Amino acid sequence: MSSKGKSSAATGGGAALVPKLRFPEFQGLEGWKEVSLQKLAGPVADRSATGDVDNVLSLSGEHGLVLQSDYFGKKIAGEGTDRYLKIRRDDFVYNDRTTKASSFGTIKRLSNYSDGIVSPIYKCFRFHPSENPVFWEWYFESGTHDPALGGLVNEGARAGRFNISVTKFLSTNVWRPDEAEQQKIADCLDSLDALIAAQERKVEVLRAHKKGLMQQLFPQEGETQPRLRFPEFEGAGDWEDRAIGDFGQVVTGSTPSTAEPTFYGDGIPFVSPADISDLRYVEETKTTLTEAGFKKTRPIRAGSVLFVCIGSTIGKIAQNIRDCATNQQINAVIPNAKHSDGFVYFALSNASDRIALLAGRQAVPIINKSLFSSVRLLVPSLLEQQRIADCLTSLDDLIAAEIGKLDTLKTHKRGLMQQLFPRVGEVDA
Repeated sequence: MSSKGKSSAATGGGAALVPKLRFPEFQGLEGWKEVSLQKLAGPVADRSATGDVDNVLSLSGEHGLVLQSDYFGKKIAGEGTDRYLKIRRDDFVYNDRTTKASSFGTIKRLSNYSDGIVSPIYKCFRFHPSENPVFWEWYFESGTHDPALGGLVNEGARAGRFNISVTKFLSTNVWRPDEAEQQKIADCLDSLDALIAAQERKVEVLRAHKKGLMQQLFPQEGETQPRLRFPEFEGAGDWEDRAIGDFGQVVTGSTPSTAEPTFYGDGIPFVSPADISDLRYVEETKTTLTEAGFKKTRPIRAGSVLFVCIGSTIGKIAQNIRDCATNQQINAVIPNAKHSDGFVYFALSNASDRIALLAGRQAVPIINKSLFSSVRLLVPSLLEQQRIADCLTSLDDLIAAEIGKLDTLKTHKRGLMQQLFPRVGEVDA
């Protein structure tokens, strides 16, 4: 592919756009032409039959068009579907409001099922046979159409519900290359998506392997020895029963006064549940403290184990790379010399679901410091702790490396889309 930075005018006087990155065979050709979407696609207005409830689809911003029963746990009664719209593969569904599953302006193609029905709250349209639906799916995902949607919002926005008819939606303009270029772009991005999907599967396989390995390296409920043990520890006997409080110091976080601006913003990590992801380590935090603010907290040394004990994310767990402080939703375990930092992290990770259940069912789930400290876990000798921690850390490092590759692919995809699809602001008058 070659790069070309400026837009051009199409032969015949109409405005045209040229993407920054174009495949060689399309270099030197006229740019993408502006055309009304209604010349390329039409509304879908077919209605569902009463009792047709097997393929009720919902629009998800993350997953596209998905079975409502599978993803949202809802089933529609037969008599409630008579106004639903019937769609088929390659039809598009547009959301003109914000819902729990998708934001305003979400546009998705039906690609996972041959047909289905959708609620009349959605707007549905179908491209003419001469158009490549896969290309148009990428076009909408690229954001090239966002300015047109913004115009519709400005015309009729109110209270998050815009009531934009499918006819009104189709009156917006799009920028269209010829069929051959559509196909080339669709094939390129589909190939990249397949590579990303393969990398995602690789990460999930590694995560599943780690989960299974941990189940073998830690004793099962009612057992006192693991089912899988390193050769040097075979015959070493039962693990000892200890409370989390025996692992070291348990510290409940605290928050310096937010009314004092001199306490915040100088780079000392201040960890909240929002900073804890699926990754093992907390490397950056949304909020940081000054030295003055840090003195108002309960310091946590690097390598400690951070366990969320209050709120909807109870049970999330991480280790801190640097000395830090935490807010009061987190209980930190600062391991003593008899316990490996890494082992304590993996032991609490292995038991996190069981510990989270101690919060019970209440409006704000909570496990206080006393209850958390009293939770009992089985523990081997320090040497065996370290051996287990080293093994699982190596696997964590491998997972982190594969996640890094996945992130790189996703970043490459975003950058590629920005260059393969021209931006409206680049039009030459």
